[in-house]
Amino acid sequence: MTTLNTEANGVAQATGAEKPKLGKKARVTAKRAHVAPKKAKTAPKAKAAKAAPKAGAPKKAPKAGRKAGAARHGSKAAKIIDLLKRPNGATLAEIMKATEWQPHSVRGFISGSLGKKMGLTVVSAKRESGERAYSISR
Repeated sequence: MTTLNTEANGVAQATGAEKPKLGKKARVTAKRAHVAPKKAKTAPKAKAAKAAPKAGAPKKAPKAGRKAGAARHGSKAAKIIDLLKRPNGATLAEIMKATEWQPHSVRGFISGSLGKKMGLTVVSAKRESGERAYSISR
């Protein structure tokens, strides 16, 4: 049991085993490492087996109306193909002007899209003026 003693100024003080309560609590927590806790390892998920192709099954037909080396009408790819089909072909500067592309983009398109994806054979030759001209071989 706690008894209160009063001092001369009238303030009550706790006596005995209890201490007076403080006005504010400490806002400090226990110090821990600044890393996330380790996650538990999950077991690998089973993958579904691929079905074997049926014998004699026909392959997918190409899209109707499109042939190898064709591009949509009015696209930049179609503009480049038209330029390269001319008898003298087209220079890098002509292609850059028609497409508003940088030189590395034109070269990448010629080797990647025309050469690999569309299966066209692009021939590069130097003209008498020293400029390099690209054309599609027929």
